[in-house]
Amino acid sequence: MSKTITLALTGASGMPYAMRLLESLLDAGHHVYLVYSQAAQLVAAQEMNLNLPAKTAEAHRILVERTGCKPEQLTVFAREDWNAPIASGSGAADAMVVCPCTMGTLAAIANGLSDNLIERAADVMLKEGRKLILVPRETPFSAIHLENMLKLARMGAIMLAPNPGFYHLPKTVDDLVDFVVAKILDQLSVEHQLVGKWGNI
Repeated sequence: MSKTITLALTGASGMPYAMRLLESLLDAGHHVYLVYSQAAQLVAAQEMNLNLPAKTAEAHRILVERTGCKPEQLTVFAREDWNAPIASGSGAADAMVVCPCTMGTLAAIANGLSDNLIERAADVMLKEGRKLILVPRETPFSAIHLENMLKLARMGAIMLAPNPGFYHLPKTVDDLVDFVVAKILDQLSVEHQLVGKWGNI
């Protein structure tokens, strides 16, 4: 059954996780609502030499070409697009992932600031009782970071730090990325073949 997943990219390091997750969701036939911050544009360029234009139509064209998905599977929203369906509970996606998630974004979500579409969409997920997965990419964590994560976990959000395991004997960086993305897909109940299950590797 096809799902609609909101994927938000913020300015933390870890863009390979986000792009692999996007590809995996689209490959599995799901519809993705994509929104990203200005800082995420800089990180994508630095870490993957990937251009994420401010103009949503151009970003859509680039990402459709990159992933090979059907154009209707992907919708790109501007960070200030308050008319986007994900800004309201009546148009909320089935689930939302913020990957990578900065500590600033995490703090804003924890305190209900909703100053942009990323924060508002996450706020909608919490109020509607839908799945919200945050992939915080920071180390070490301060007490403030940990308190905000605990606050969100108590609200029902899932804290999924990108900590790869090694029991699948990774040979490349892509193997490590796939491990983390597999964990996200598992939380979304999306079937995948990225990493075998424990006991079957």
